[in-house]
Amino acid sequence: MIDYLKEAARVRPSRKQLDWFDLEWYAFIHFGPNTFTDREWGQGNEPESVFNPTHLDCDQWAEAIKAAGMKGMVLTAKHHDGFCLWPSRYTEHSVKNSPYRGDVVKEAADACRRAGIRFGVYLSPWDRNSEYYGTPEYNDYFCNQLTELLTGYGDIFYVWFDNACGEGSNGKKQVYDFPRYFELINKYQPNAVIFNDYGPDIRWCGNEAGAARHAEWSVIPSELCKYSRVQTGSGPLADEGNLSFLYNTEKELGSMPNILYSKGLTYTPAEINMSIRPGWFWHKEEEPHSLERLFQTYLTSVGANACMHLNLPPTTEGLLDERDVKRLKELGDLVRKELGHSIPAVIEKQAGSPLTQPVYTIDLKEPVKRLNYIVLKEEIEKGQRVESFRIVAEFSSGNQYPIYQGTCIGHKKICQLQDPFALQNPLINDSKGLISRLRVQITAARDEVFLKEIQVF
Repeated sequence: MIDYLKEAARVRPSRKQLDWFDLEWYAFIHFGPNTFTDREWGQGNEPESVFNPTHLDCDQWAEAIKAAGMKGMVLTAKHHDGFCLWPSRYTEHSVKNSPYRGDVVKEAADACRRAGIRFGVYLSPWDRNSEYYGTPEYNDYFCNQLTELLTGYGDIFYVWFDNACGEGSNGKKQVYDFPRYFELINKYQPNAVIFNDYGPDIRWCGNEAGAARHAEWSVIPSELCKYSRVQTGSGPLADEGNLSFLYNTEKELGSMPNILYSKGLTYTPAEINMSIRPGWFWHKEEEPHSLERLFQTYLTSVGANACMHLNLPPTTEGLLDERDVKRLKELGDLVRKELGHSIPAVIEKQAGSPLTQPVYTIDLKEPVKRLNYIVLKEEIEKGQRVESFRIVAEFSSGNQYPIYQGTCIGHKKICQLQDPFALQNPLINDSKGLISRLRVQITAARDEVFLKEIQVF
């Protein structure tokens, strides 16, 4: 058992995954015929003439994204309706036969480069328009379109796939050749990370509501992420159970009860995606979500060993809705306000014995009345190891008070101590005096722990 946990602790991210984590949050752009038909999923039979953005301005998209502090944009180059936002040579169902006639993918890619943010694409495998869907020829068709995107628009940081698989216009369903798709991406865009429900680089968190697990592990069973690289042998109980039931909605995906039964573990972190408003495509009557909800999603995605993928749907004009731009700016401003300037502190690691875990002591250079957040980062280049931890505050009065208990850490854990939206906070009583020291106690880990960074806000 101990040897297996040490093996699990040495499951490590690739360079591409480390770079992806450093982005932390980026934008999704859902735009297409659905924008004009007021739908979420198109039928595939919409005439090309419906797509007619009269004031398309991808620079407006990119500048709003950059101003919030987000570092990339992923464009829905093709959604389930099969309509292509670039003039694909392989279909007539594209912008080339619309009143717009331009190349939205090029406009978006160029705007990202001008703004200094990264550019990525979403290409829906489900195509309700293509006559080839449901036949062996469709995978050739899809690969041809994917190659156009991979070779015609400069560097791409992210290729995003879902696994939606409904019927095409011929009533058939398709078997997707994902390994072939991945091979093309690795050939033409070797630095691009790939999102899919089952790996190889990034996986879905299991919902589209921005909700994270209580413990979001990156080290998970290969029974779920079948396209990811397996880095360990079988767990000690692998012959006693079967993890074929695993899906992204599993609550204990990377926790001990599952990994012990796994045939092998992978490093496949989660992306948490949601839209800034109820729908993924723009609907005039909808309003953006509250600032509180969006900020909490940031804390439980970027701050819970995941990245945040926030959708911003352009209007029929081809502009981001000013209501969404305003809320996005508010979100970026709040992130900078709450987490932009750390409190000076001196941090010391006290190594544990062979039977205990280390304790990190944080001496604040100036004692403070209240704290809002403590941010922890593991050195995940060596693996994800922390199972649980607690934080204790020491006061100038001599009192000690446990202020936070958490599970895994991973790339980043934002420990929220105060609610910026609450009118009152009963956490710290005035009689306890000023906080002068904090102790981060690792209470369980899979192997020796290495924290890369501790920040106090």
